[in-house]
Order: sequence, then C-alpha cells, then structure tokens
Amino acid sequence: MSTSNEYYIPHKATWPVIGTAGLVMMLAGFANYLNGSAAGSAWMLLGLTVFIVMLAGWFTLQSGESESGMYSTQVGISYRMGMMWFIFSEIMFFAVFFGTLWYTRNLSVPWLGGEGARAATKELLWPSFEAVWPTNGPGKVGGEFEPMGAWGLPFLNTLILLTSGVSCTWAHHGLLAKNRDQLIKGLAATVGLGLLFVSFQAFEYHEAYTEMGLTLGSGIYGSTFFMLTGFHGFHVCVGAIILSVVLFRSWKGHFKPENHFAFEAAAWYWHFVDVVWLGLFIFVYVI
Repeated sequence: MSTSNEYYIPHKATWPVIGTAGLVMMLAGFANYLNGSAAGSAWMLLGLTVFIVMLAGWFTLQSGESESGMYSTQVGISYRMGMMWFIFSEIMFFAVFFGTLWYTRNLSVPWLGGEGARAATKELLWPSFEAVWPTNGPGKVGGEFEPMGAWGLPFLNTLILLTSGVSCTWAHHGLLAKNRDQLIKGLAATVGLGLLFVSFQAFEYHEAYTEMGLTLGSGIYGSTFFMLTGFHGFHVCVGAIILSVVLFRSWKGHFKPENHFAFEAAAWYWHFVDVVWLGLFIFVYVI
C-alpha cells in the first residue's frame, strides 16, 4: 500500500500479453474470413472471447488496486501521462488513414487521370480512366457500386455520437457536484448512444454490401471507406466497454470528486472518438 508520494511498483502483469494474443487471433481470423477460410469466423470469436476475458480481468485488477489505496499521487501523474501518450498514438494511427485518403484523392487518382504533367501516365496505363471521386478504378475493381450518402444515416450517427459527448460531460459535472444520480444517468445515456451508433453503422454496412454493391473489394474507395469507418467503429466499441465499466464502478460508489481518473481517462478517449468521427463525416461522406 502506498500512503505517501512514494512510487507504487506494480506486480508482474500478464493481462497485456493475453490481450495481445486475443487481438492477434481476431485479426488473423478476420483475414482468413475475408479470404474464404471456414476457420476464420471461429478464430475471430475465439479472439474476441480472449479479449473480453482480458478486459474483465484487467479492469477488476486495476479497480481493486485503486480502491485499496495502493496508488499515490505520482502513480496518478503517470497514469495521466500514459493516457495522453496513448491518445497521441491513436491520433497518429488515424492520421495515417486520413493521409492515405488525401494522397489517393488528391494525388494518385488525378495522376492516373493525366492531370498536370502526368498525361503520359494516363495514355500509357489507363487511357479510358476518368479521374473522379469516388472511384473503384482503374479497371472497375469489384464491379459497380453506389457511394454512401452523407445526409441519411451517417448524419444521424453524427448527431448521436456528438450527443453522447454532451451526456458524458454532463455525467462528469454530476460527479464533480457529488450528484450520483446525474453521474449514473449521464453515463448510461453515453453507453446507450454509443451502442446505438454501432448498431446503425452495422445496418449501414449491411445496406452497402447487399443493396449498393459497396464492399472492401470495391477498389480504392471501398477499401478506404471501410478501413476508416471500420477502425473507428472498433474504437467506439472499446470506448463503450470502458464506459460500461466506469458506469458499474460509479454505481458501486468508487469515484470521488478528488479521485476519479478512471472516469477522466474514459471521457478523454470518448471525446477523441467523437472528434475522429466528425472528421470522418466531413472528409469521407461530405467532401
């Protein structure tokens, strides 16, 4: 137990290794599923199960250590620095994907269309290619498709996710004001809106595949669309799980106005997810 500013040295942790194994199994299963392997879906479910077990075990360990008074002020500072660096790494993660989208739309496609000094590129490689976005060419990879519109379900999802950011902030104010009822209601609303967002996005994916012909194989537009929105949807799922744990701990009365970094970390992550989706809505759906 740490009762002063002495640094708390945690015991040997195995949960990160278990979580990594679960994520690797999920990724390998997903790759095999996309390539038609019968074992792909089973590996995905197994990886998801391992990942959920890891979350339950690690969250239980962390909350137990926190409630038993094992963390000092220095540990709290370390947690904050760690969360800041984690979110920075996530920003760089999505920056790569946004950079891919920008490079494709503003450089690669115009070059293949012969714009500027690239006329020879068009004539030598794809004389019939037209530099328009969205595109699944050259070569009409994956067949014909319809692009996703912005002002239907995507706009509704934008409103839902931004509203969830408001409810999360409202819950935080409830915690600071020692209003437990507001805290729990705000967190429950945030989790519910996050799950609603994921449900609508799953419905959008189903519509894209079954009615619009838009798939991961639909050329560069299909791959960038599902890459960006899919990874974001995964982050929303993770955020909803984290907030669900925070909601349970709030119901148990774990957090106090002067000691609630677990809540703050979840809120930072959730607002990051909100901002990323706003960028996705503008640059993937609208522009």
